[in-house]
Amino acid sequence: MWPVVSIGIAAIIVLLGILLLWKIYKDRKSGFPMRDERTTKITGRAATYALYIGSYFILAFLFILIIGKEFYGLPEVEAGYPLIAAILVYNVSFGVLRWYFGRKGE
Repeated sequence: MWPVVSIGIAAIIVLLGILLLWKIYKDRKSGFPMRDERTTKITGRAATYALYIGSYFILAFLFILIIGKEFYGLPEVEAGYPLIAAILVYNVSFGVLRWYFGRKGE
Protein backbone atom coordinates (compact mmCIF):
# COMPACT_ATOMS: atom_id res chain seq x y z
CA MET A 1 0.00 0.00 0.00
CA TRP A 2 2.87 2.41 0.76
CA PRO A 3 4.15 2.54 -2.83
CA VAL A 4 0.71 3.69 -4.00
CA VAL A 5 0.47 6.28 -1.22
CA SER A 6 4.02 7.50 -1.94
CA ILE A 7 3.21 7.93 -5.63
CA GLY A 8 0.05 9.84 -4.69
CA ILE A 9 1.96 12.14 -2.35
CA ALA A 10 4.63 12.76 -4.97
CA ALA A 11 1.97 13.54 -7.58
CA ILE A 12 0.28 16.04 -5.25
CA ILE A 13 3.63 17.75 -4.51
CA VAL A 14 4.44 18.00 -8.23
CA LEU A 15 0.95 19.32 -9.01
CA LEU A 16 1.18 21.97 -6.28
CA GLY A 17 4.63 22.98 -7.53
CA ILE A 18 3.35 23.36 -11.09
CA LEU A 19 0.39 25.44 -9.89
CA LEU A 20 2.66 27.67 -7.81
CA LEU A 21 5.08 28.23 -10.71
CA TRP A 22 2.16 28.97 -13.05
CA LYS A 23 0.78 31.56 -10.60
CA ILE A 24 4.20 33.20 -10.21
CA TYR A 25 4.64 33.33 -14.00
CA LYS A 26 1.14 34.76 -14.46
CA ASP A 27 1.72 37.44 -11.78
CA ARG A 28 5.06 38.48 -13.27
CA LYS A 29 3.59 38.68 -16.73
CA SER A 30 0.72 40.89 -15.53
CA GLY A 31 3.13 43.24 -13.72
CA PHE A 32 1.71 42.44 -10.30
CA PRO A 33 4.36 43.09 -7.62
CA MET A 34 5.49 39.91 -5.92
CA ARG A 35 6.33 41.56 -2.61
CA ASP A 36 5.55 44.93 -1.15
CA GLU A 37 5.37 46.38 2.36
CA ARG A 38 1.87 45.07 3.02
CA THR A 39 2.56 41.48 1.97
CA THR A 40 5.82 41.48 3.94
CA LYS A 41 3.98 42.63 7.06
CA ILE A 42 1.18 40.08 6.55
CA THR A 43 3.67 37.25 6.00
CA GLY A 44 5.64 38.20 9.12
CA ARG A 45 2.52 38.40 11.25
CA ALA A 46 1.21 35.07 9.97
CA ALA A 47 4.61 33.43 10.54
CA THR A 48 4.73 34.69 14.13
CA TYR A 49 1.25 33.38 14.92
CA ALA A 50 1.98 30.06 13.16
CA LEU A 51 5.11 29.69 15.28
CA TYR A 52 3.08 30.19 18.45
CA ILE A 53 0.35 27.79 17.35
CA GLY A 54 2.87 25.12 16.34
CA SER A 55 4.85 25.49 19.55
CA TYR A 56 1.75 25.14 21.71
CA PHE A 57 0.67 22.13 19.65
CA ILE A 58 4.03 20.42 20.23
CA LEU A 59 3.97 21.22 23.95
CA ALA A 60 0.43 19.85 24.29
CA PHE A 61 1.31 16.75 22.32
CA LEU A 62 4.41 16.08 24.45
CA PHE A 63 2.41 16.68 27.62
CA ILE A 64 -0.20 14.15 26.49
CA LEU A 65 2.52 11.61 25.66
CA ILE A 66 4.21 12.04 29.04
CA ILE A 67 0.93 11.78 30.97
CA GLY A 68 -0.16 8.79 28.89
CA LYS A 69 3.10 6.94 29.44
CA GLU A 70 3.55 7.69 33.14
CA PHE A 71 0.00 7.40 34.43
CA TYR A 72 -1.82 5.19 31.94
CA GLY A 73 0.97 2.93 30.71
CA LEU A 74 0.51 3.78 27.04
CA PRO A 75 3.29 2.63 24.71
CA GLU A 76 5.83 5.08 23.34
CA VAL A 77 4.97 6.66 20.00
CA GLU A 78 7.33 6.53 17.02
CA ALA A 79 8.85 9.89 16.07
CA GLY A 80 7.55 9.96 12.48
CA TYR A 81 3.85 10.65 12.96
CA PRO A 82 4.22 13.41 15.58
CA LEU A 83 6.77 15.16 13.37
CA ILE A 84 4.44 14.98 10.37
CA ALA A 85 1.57 16.30 12.50
CA ALA A 86 3.72 19.19 13.79
CA ILE A 87 4.84 20.13 10.28
CA LEU A 88 1.23 20.04 9.08
CA VAL A 89 0.09 22.25 11.97
CA TYR A 90 2.84 24.79 11.29
CA ASN A 91 2.25 24.92 7.54
CA VAL A 92 -1.54 24.81 7.54
CA SER A 93 -1.79 27.45 10.27
CA PHE A 94 0.67 29.68 8.38
CA GLY A 95 -1.27 29.32 5.13
CA VAL A 96 -4.64 29.95 6.75
CA LEU A 97 -3.37 32.92 8.77
CA ARG A 98 -1.66 34.47 5.77
CA TRP A 99 -4.84 34.13 3.75
CA TYR A 100 -6.93 35.52 6.63
CA PHE A 101 -4.67 38.51 7.26
CA GLY A 102 -4.51 39.18 3.52
CA ARG A 103 -8.30 39.27 3.28
CA LYS A 104 -8.83 41.09 6.56
CA GLY A 105 -6.51 43.99 5.76
CA GLU A 106 -4.99 46.14 8.43
